[in-house]
Amino acid sequence: MSQTLQPGTVLRSRYKVMELVGQGGMSAVYRAEDLRLRGRQCALKEILPEQISAGGPVIQAQEQFYREASVLARLDHPNLPKVSDYFNHKGRDYLVMDFVPGRNLKELMDEARRASQFLDEKQVLNWTLQLCDALEYLHSQEPPVLHRDIKPSNIKLTPRGTIKLVDFGLVKLLAPDDSRTVTVVQGRGTVQYTPLDQYGGDTGHTDIRSDLYSLGATLYHLLTCAQPADAKQRFLKPGSLVPPRSINPAISATTERAILQAMAMHPDERPSNMASFRSILFPTEAEKTTRTASANVMEWRQALRANRWLAAAAGGMVIMALLITLFSPQLPPTDAAASISQPRAARVATATPPMPQP
Repeated sequence: MSQTLQPGTVLRSRYKVMELVGQGGMSAVYRAEDLRLRGRQCALKEILPEQISAGGPVIQAQEQFYREASVLARLDHPNLPKVSDYFNHKGRDYLVMDFVPGRNLKELMDEARRASQFLDEKQVLNWTLQLCDALEYLHSQEPPVLHRDIKPSNIKLTPRGTIKLVDFGLVKLLAPDDSRTVTVVQGRGTVQYTPLDQYGGDTGHTDIRSDLYSLGATLYHLLTCAQPADAKQRFLKPGSLVPPRSINPAISATTERAILQAMAMHPDERPSNMASFRSILFPTEAEKTTRTASANVMEWRQALRANRWLAAAAGGMVIMALLITLFSPQLPPTDAAASISQPRAARVATATPPMPQP
């Protein structure tokens, strides 16, 4: 494992390392003090050299890092930390970002699970709405920016209640012609939240629907406190993804539908973009009515398919009854029926006895 920076280390005569706050296989993150702007704390993300150079020559990898770090520095959204600087120091590349206080959503979820509780759906959907805004902003950039590692531990809740998508470790930029992509740090994301289309690395095809899958898996995990079956397992064993409401019955049918659509195995079966996903997760009243009617029609179709032989037998009996009614021989009317069918005047005349003749 690479040696981390010690507290008190100063980089570029400006950033003083206070403590190590996180470390993974490809990077380390420190809380640092900005010596030029007294009182400002920042997050210092250190890209480990053996990872940045794994895909090719070091110079080429560093040029790639600078090109993409400059794109990140131009991003400005309330649910994303601001990248304020990037540099190389003793062969290692660094991103300087806003330090985000608060707890990540995995910590909140684990706390709820230990108490044998679920996170409140309304609260989780409020967080999700903020994430949708952030991701829609990233995807609308030129070129589009993919996060590729959305998961509860990479989402922080600030003391003010604002959600921040904090880790840009696997950020990927889509080339304008969509024929290739370049990545700040090579990686495949976290298995439980990663779609199959992302496993090819830069040789595979990923687009904004890859982030949609990860967001759906994150929402699944937050609402059920259970990790979803990963994409490889689902590919080998279809049906291994347990429906969220089977774990937490309090989840609404609308939310479950949105999660399962976002987590569809094939990208074409997922919502086409973040706006489409938002409309599924937060439908208007008119959309709710339309979807309810469609769902009722689908239920009838499924019921007919499941009981097609019974339906065919019932239909045959109805047709037979109609045929019998139409083609059965007509019986002659009885005396009572004949008397009823006579005109009223005739009946009166028949019923009145003749007057005696004088």
